[in-house]
Parts: sequence; structure tokens; C-alpha cells
Amino acid sequence: MKKFLKTKTIIVIAALLCFPSCSKDFLERPPEDSYSAATFYKTTDQVEAAANHLYSRPWYNFISNVAWAIGELSSGNGRTWDPRNADFDNFAITGEHGTLTQSWESLYAVIAQSNSLINTLPNSVDPDVPEEVVNNSLGEARFIRATAYFYLVRIFGSVPIIADNTDYVLEPVVPRNPVEDVYEFIKRDLMFAIENLYEKTRGSNYELNARVSSGSAKAMLAKIYLYEENWTRAYELSNEVINSGEFKLYGGTGADGDPSGSYYDLFLTANDNNPESIFALQWSTSGQYSEGNGLQSLFAQAGITGFSDGYSAIGPSLDLQAAYEDKEQDLRYYATIMDPGSYYPDLNGGYTVSENVNHQGTNVGIKKYVVGNAATNGGGGQQSYPNNTYILRYGELLLIHAEAALRGGGPYDEGVKSLNKVRERAGLDPIANPTLEDVFQERRIELAFEFEFWYDVVRQGPDFALNFLANTERGTFNNETTPPTVNSEMYTPTMDDLLFPYPSNETQNNPALLEPPVPYNFSDVE
Repeated sequence: MKKFLKTKTIIVIAALLCFPSCSKDFLERPPEDSYSAATFYKTTDQVEAAANHLYSRPWYNFISNVAWAIGELSSGNGRTWDPRNADFDNFAITGEHGTLTQSWESLYAVIAQSNSLINTLPNSVDPDVPEEVVNNSLGEARFIRATAYFYLVRIFGSVPIIADNTDYVLEPVVPRNPVEDVYEFIKRDLMFAIENLYEKTRGSNYELNARVSSGSAKAMLAKIYLYEENWTRAYELSNEVINSGEFKLYGGTGADGDPSGSYYDLFLTANDNNPESIFALQWSTSGQYSEGNGLQSLFAQAGITGFSDGYSAIGPSLDLQAAYEDKEQDLRYYATIMDPGSYYPDLNGGYTVSENVNHQGTNVGIKKYVVGNAATNGGGGQQSYPNNTYILRYGELLLIHAEAALRGGGPYDEGVKSLNKVRERAGLDPIANPTLEDVFQERRIELAFEFEFWYDVVRQGPDFALNFLANTERGTFNNETTPPTVNSEMYTPTMDDLLFPYPSNETQNNPALLEPPVPYNFSDVE
């Protein structure tokens, strides 16, 4: 653990000196000797750019290798034969699993780099830099740190809260903290972000939309309250963001709608940072490994990317395919799943899906986050593509608002309106008297392959989760029959499977992870 923390400290310092600008220029790097510790944070421009790197590189391994394995494979939205990740399909993950280790290391790298900014900037900034500029950068770092902890607590449960990595450089034993303390830490970070991030109105200049705002923090805090089952606060905060008009349902109907787009267009590189984007990771066009996202390499089939990747490493499960209520009417199906023979005009100047498409035995492929070759998608390179990755968008916020209302946190009719805005944007008829099951269904379809479904299943409670997961079809089509039949695969999880084990190398280096959680001392932080 000591070696790990020392390494992270070195990485943090290097990262801060190497990432001074962002947006898609928000991510272009100047020469590495452009800044030194003696000159960094001395101008307003430098302080405004201080958090740029937190939107991309430290997230690379989590997004490219982990998020989909947990969010889609474990939930049953996806399936794979890939021996590296098939254990997420069948609840056979142990602490020895390399992908799980990447989850821990990547998310704590995000936290370490956020901590470095949070703890260094106030003492290093030139006094001529306006206070609101400093506080906005601190707000960005605390928002992003909160998001990383939100993933950690949902994946592992009790985890160590580290607010300053230098506190542990010489201390190999770091206790884990209770789940409720982790959530309290997250909420404090987000409340700071709400108070200190700039207020924005998202418009047609998408580059100006790249950074998080006070409204972004309110939206994320609404989601936190949903997980804490504080339905009233989840409703109030989501309602406040909705009424602010900062974000819009891209291509939606009514007052929230942006007539220039559609659900499908949300996932085109040209529409990165559209007005629906509340928080998205910002990837570079450079094509350098880990400066762009690697999702297309895993999701696409061979021949789409223009490189030798396109691994089809996950397919949309038979269960997910059956979950669409109307594949012809629901516009989200075409935007998410590639059927044999479907035509996509945006892919490489025009792409027709093979009649033999068969990702992982599912007889279909994946479209979401598949954007095509560098010439037609704005740049990038193998395993490093420039299209943003959504962490939170307005479509989900409407479903948070709807769920909170239907659970009694606000007027039922207001929740119905929000749910139906999402459905109508998808081309579906409104539901007059929706239930919580309807909200769960809409979240599954709206956010498919955005890595949320595992967490949605688990937060319904163990009785629901264990039953749902045990009855989710994870099998394949048998194409030797006409029509194809199903080679059924179902797996029964246990309570222990609803959280993931700590990586074994972490428990070996830090045995305190196996001891009872220790209450966090909040007097040591703001």
C-alpha cells in the first residue's frame, strides 16, 4: 500500500504539470515543460484549466475495461464468452480478478488526482487570481471526487475515505469507512460544488458546455438522494434543475426539447457536450492511448473502426432484446442495438450491418458508443476514440424526478410528466398511470450500455435483486435450428454477490480492509 500511495503521489504531480488545457482543445497538451511547480496556478487561465485532466485520463481503465463489465454483464443486459470477463456474467468474480483490480485502482487514481488539486491549489495560487475562479476549480475537483466515490461505494460498499493522499504516504494501513459515511462525504463534496461552481445555461456552443456547473452538482446530488431513499430531497433537487432550464432533453418534445437532435444523435461525436449532457468525460482527438476512450474497440465489430480493433467483446443479451416493448417504434433500439441488415448513414459514410452479425451468440451487435473510423468521427486512434462518455444526462435526471415523485417525494402528476417526456422522445406513447415498475423499465432501456443497470437492480433491495438476476436470460441463440432456438443460461447469485470483493492485492497490502469499518472523522475536513 505504501508503494501504491507513493506511486499515486508521483502520478498526481506529473498529471498536474502535463494537462493545462481542455474541451477538445480542453484536452490538447502543450509541451511537458510548459509549466513548473514554481509557476503553476499563477494565472487565471492556469487555474481555470487546473481540473482539465480530471475529465479524462484517470478514468480510462474504469470506463474502457470495467464499467461495462459491472454495469451490463453482471446485470444481464449483456453477455460474453470472453474468458477475461465471463465471470461477471455468472457471479464468479473473486478478489483475484484483474478487471476488478482495475476498478479499484482507476477510481482511486481519480480521487488521488482530485485530492492533489483540492489540497494544493489553495496554498499555491497567486493572490491576484479571483477567488471565484479558484473556488470553481475546487468545485470541479470535488464534484469529480464525489463521482468516483459514488462508484466505489456502489461496487464495494465500505471503502477508505481518503481526503489527502499525503496523509498516507508513510502509513500502509488505511481503515475502511462505513457506507453511510462515504455517502456523507460525497454529499459534502457536492454541496461545496453547488455553492462554488459557476451557474450556466447550456446552449448551441457545445464547447462551452464541457465543464460541470452548479446545476450539474445539484443533479448529481439528486441521484445520491435517490440511492439514500430520501425521495423528497431527490425530487426537490431534480425539480430545481428541471425548472432552471439549464439542460434540455435533446430532440425531445415540449418545453424541454431541443428540435435539432434526437436520442440517436446524443451518441455522435459531433454532438459531444450537447445541452442534455450534465456530466460527461471529455476525450482527446489525439489518438494517443488512454487520452481517448476505448469503448468502441470493445463494442464494435471488426471493420468499423478503421483499425485492427473491433473486438465484439460484449453482445446485447437475449433478455435485454426482449425487454424492448416495441423495437420498431422505440427509437432507442436502433440507437443501441445493431440488427442484421440495419443501415447507419453516420458510420464511415454509410454502413450496413452484416446479416451474420452475432456478438457473443446474440445475433445482433452494439451501436451505442460505436462511432466509426477517425475520418468520419472526429479523430482518434485504436482503443482511443474522441466521443464523450456520459456519466449523467438530462434524460436520466427526468427519470430520477419521476421515480422520486412516484415514491412519494413529490406530486405524482409531475413524475408522470417527466417519465412521459422520456418515452415520447423515444417515440413511445405516454403512460397515463405509470408504476415504479414502469420507471425501472424506462431506466433499463434509456440507459442501456451506459453502465447503470447493475446499480439500478441492486438498489431495489436484495429480495428484488436476487430474484431478478436469477431469472435473467444470459444464454445464446442456437443458429443450427430454424428459427434459432435458445441455449438457456441462468445463474443464481447470493447476497454476497450484490457487492464485489476487495481486490486481493489490496487486502494483502492493507489488511484493515478486512476489519470492521471505522467511523470517519469529519472534523478533519470541511
